[in-house]
Amino acid sequence: MRNILSSSIFFRLITAAAQWVDSQWQKSFFASLFLRDRRAGTPRESIFSKLFALLHRFFYAIFKALRLDKLLSGSIFTKSFFWCALALALAPLLETMIVLALVLMSFLSLFLSFATDRDKKLSSSPINVFIYLYALAYIVCSFTSVSRAASLNVGMLTCVFVLFAIVLQNAVTTKKHTDTLIYLLVAVGAIVGIYGIYQYVFGADGAEAWLDVDMFDTFSTRVYSTLENPNVLAEYLLLIIPLAAVGVLTSKSQSGKIYSAIAAGIMVLCMLLTYSRGGWLGLIFAVAVFLVLMDRRFIILGIIAAIALLLVLPESVMSRFTSIGNTSDGSTSYRLAIWMGTLAMLMDYWFCGIGPGSSAFNMVYPSYSYNAATAQHSHNLYLQIVCDSGVVGIVIFVALLFVFFKTTCGALSRATDRSNRLRLIAVISGMLGFLLQGMTDFSFYNYRVMLIFWVYIALGMILSRKSPPAQEGIT
Repeated sequence: MRNILSSSIFFRLITAAAQWVDSQWQKSFFASLFLRDRRAGTPRESIFSKLFALLHRFFYAIFKALRLDKLLSGSIFTKSFFWCALALALAPLLETMIVLALVLMSFLSLFLSFATDRDKKLSSSPINVFIYLYALAYIVCSFTSVSRAASLNVGMLTCVFVLFAIVLQNAVTTKKHTDTLIYLLVAVGAIVGIYGIYQYVFGADGAEAWLDVDMFDTFSTRVYSTLENPNVLAEYLLLIIPLAAVGVLTSKSQSGKIYSAIAAGIMVLCMLLTYSRGGWLGLIFAVAVFLVLMDRRFIILGIIAAIALLLVLPESVMSRFTSIGNTSDGSTSYRLAIWMGTLAMLMDYWFCGIGPGSSAFNMVYPSYSYNAATAQHSHNLYLQIVCDSGVVGIVIFVALLFVFFKTTCGALSRATDRSNRLRLIAVISGMLGFLLQGMTDFSFYNYRVMLIFWVYIALGMILSRKSPPAQEGIT
């Protein structure tokens, strides 16, 4: 059957079209910008690395003098990966303050592991300087906020969750750690998905709050699982689904493939039941990127599959999906009004923003509100970053994303290991889907989802390491 298909005119046309697209991509400026390999030469140490080395020697001397290095040797308190894994695994299931406590424990654990080991090295990554700068921007803008007290709480929490990406990069020191990290993310994602499906079957308290009954009468429940909001749940699932899907292709055992397939299926079904149009768009985009990066022949096949999919989707899904851009839909018109009011506000507060958090937003936004639309945030990730931290914050964030995609795409172009290559594709596609949904909602409004985003940033850097961590001297 395969020989018949490969010799058919239809298959040859698809292959020829895909090869032409591939050749044009390889020659493009965009591809060269992201895939250029600059491994030649040894990068200079950053000021952060030098400062860290100085502090490392200082604290090691203190711990050695007090004999704390021997007391803590082998202790659970120095097992930073354990605490990091615990924090990221339980993030979607627990309250934010409990997750914060686990994150802070991972910070302390990493500090203790460095303070008791003179030879331990700080993991180096091209993106780290931008992570530090982004966290710093939020702290500075918290002090310049129109509501300083409230913004300081939000700014500090944001800073801690952002810097968790640095901690995680240093905590993951072996391939087993990476495998465990991905396994935990997928396992907990499946649990979150199962609870979402349970809500759809048996009902969910407050689910009617996200329904536009005048516009849609074909469905009565939008699930939110453990994350309190259907759109927030969709944002979380966008980051986890690609990791589950890639497990089907990379698992060495049949049971592993089945586990990954079931987990992916559960989360995709839960994504559909959120009825989040931004989430659906993000997932479609992520799937398209995933397939194209895996094999560019999927470009043509994907178009055919998308057309076929339109014929089999349920009416409730189709009516929700085709309403995208319809201004008679209350959700769409509401967002447009908020965006217009936010843009008007930023004309006066573009440089430093108004400060992080809902309190600062609600103090200033009502004066610029368009059509009397009230909101806790701007319902757009990029507009909200400007609101929180001004033009400096959004410039740093865009630079951070550029370095992330440049690093991961560069690693993808060099990858020889199939498993690592597919995982890089999953991370790239998941991140792009998440960022697309960010156009329709403030994806960081839920701090636990924000934490998973920074876990994803760290995971991209971990997978992009040019050799296994154990061979790089990163401990």
